[in-house]
Amino acid sequence: MLGAYQISLMKIFVAPLAYFLLRLYLSTVRVRTLHEDALLQFLENGRKGIGAIWHQRFLGVLGYVKKFRHLSLSIMISMSRDGDWIAPVATFLGLRPIRGSSSQGGKEALSAMVQDLASNQAALHVIDGPKGPKGVVKAGLVRLAQLTRAAIIPVYISVDRAWITRSWDHFLIPKPFSQVRVRFGEPIDVPEQMDEDTFEALRLDVEKKMIQGHAQDDLDWGWERPL
Repeated sequence: MLGAYQISLMKIFVAPLAYFLLRLYLSTVRVRTLHEDALLQFLENGRKGIGAIWHQRFLGVLGYVKKFRHLSLSIMISMSRDGDWIAPVATFLGLRPIRGSSSQGGKEALSAMVQDLASNQAALHVIDGPKGPKGVVKAGLVRLAQLTRAAIIPVYISVDRAWITRSWDHFLIPKPFSQVRVRFGEPIDVPEQMDEDTFEALRLDVEKKMIQGHAQDDLDWGWERPL
């Protein structure tokens, strides 16, 4: 991780510039939503929710996240050097970073997320972590929902045109003036008490829904195969 002095300089100078450039880029991307009204009604009824997103696809919706600023969404961000750069920018976007990941500081971050959801209504969770493997839902998502009584909300993010990087998850960078679709799935309730087999079956069910939902949306856009 970066030193305290470097992080302070970054918050003062680099993060605002990065945020400005990101906003400029995101202003060229058009976001369309499906089932947003149902999600808002779910939250207005007092339910708690954890938005489940793939690491591969979060970039195109960062501007849209500001619509939920009133919920003060928390999000787990890794304790890596990349996380040091991302966390201040996430704050400018209206998110509240909680540092940690499945590979580093996971238990502490999970505990912090549980405490956070005790007094807040919703959070975002990158469900395959900062390092993957691609398309695998980490157990932390289910554990977080179990401990907080929050429903898992699948968030399907697809784009009509994008650059595809060579990273572990084939990270998507929507091209300027592309269209990004955000489709909210049905909330998935998680029982408070589960044995290991039930826990794993639920994790696999969430994973299946995320894979199949994204695959269908990618094909709807005209991609030759799921991204």
